[in-house]
Amino acid sequence: MSATQSLLLQEQDRGLAMQLQCPRCNTQMEGCFCDRCGFSLRQEHGIWRAMPEERLAHYAQFVRDYEHVRSVQGRGSSHPEFYRQLPYKDLSGVNSVQWAMRARTFDYLISRLVKMPARAGLTRILDIGAGNGWMSFRLAQQGYEPVAVDLLTNNDDGLGAAEHYRVSLPKLFPRFQAESCHLPFASSQFDIVIFNASFHYSENYSASLGEALRCVRPGGVVIISDTPWYSHEESGLQMVAERQAHYRKTYGTASDSIRSLEYLTDARLDALAREFGIQWDIYTPWYGLKWAMRPLVAKLRGRRKPSQFRIYSTRKIA
Repeated sequence: MSATQSLLLQEQDRGLAMQLQCPRCNTQMEGCFCDRCGFSLRQEHGIWRAMPEERLAHYAQFVRDYEHVRSVQGRGSSHPEFYRQLPYKDLSGVNSVQWAMRARTFDYLISRLVKMPARAGLTRILDIGAGNGWMSFRLAQQGYEPVAVDLLTNNDDGLGAAEHYRVSLPKLFPRFQAESCHLPFASSQFDIVIFNASFHYSENYSASLGEALRCVRPGGVVIISDTPWYSHEESGLQMVAERQAHYRKTYGTASDSIRSLEYLTDARLDALAREFGIQWDIYTPWYGLKWAMRPLVAKLRGRRKPSQFRIYSTRKIA
């Protein structure tokens, strides 16, 4: 059986019948091969590689730096149960505060924004920036049909780590190594697209949002969660400078080999809304009193305004 037939049979068995688009030339593909430019998807260790060589080269240094930083930060684990407990428990105890925030964001999304559509059939959700796949895992447990996308494929903090969820699911969700501004999916196939703590890694917000809107069905929703927002551009720029200095000192790299945009502001959101003719709905989950007091504490101590984490949602009209 060819790779093309294998992909189509696997997805049809899941009720998805996914159609692909070439991430290099944007041509709709027959299976896994692009007749126009010759690009071919291949599957390695259960992950579909959907990035041309030139794009892999573009991100190579960033991936090396990012994986190094994440490893030092203790993001992975040798224990499978660590992954299956996320985001509600950090069994490593290393990043518990951040995982507690991720859990509150996820619960807010499920209770307020991620809902079964009125149309009959499955609810397909594109999880962009899936990392180790914890959100896709939780979505699959609740009856949704997630598709996980990330640049990283390693077994500790990337898509390879999702193998730990296989024993807890009837079938493991599809995983694609791809970039947000060149998604390998044909248009209008998803009910919901979620940028899962990942939108700020984009080098081009317009391209990434445009791809998300292309891939979502009319009436579907695009959600940006857990991306830092600043009330002033200056605060965002100062944050980036502080983080790069900290990374150089602590990890030996500024992790700035690609020009990620790093944060959102109202001006940036407004520009996207004008470009695509959309309207943002803004939600503010409660992350606790200590988090809510951060702006006041920063002001009293003469520091820059801290980031806030809000959820942005927009519906595709046509």
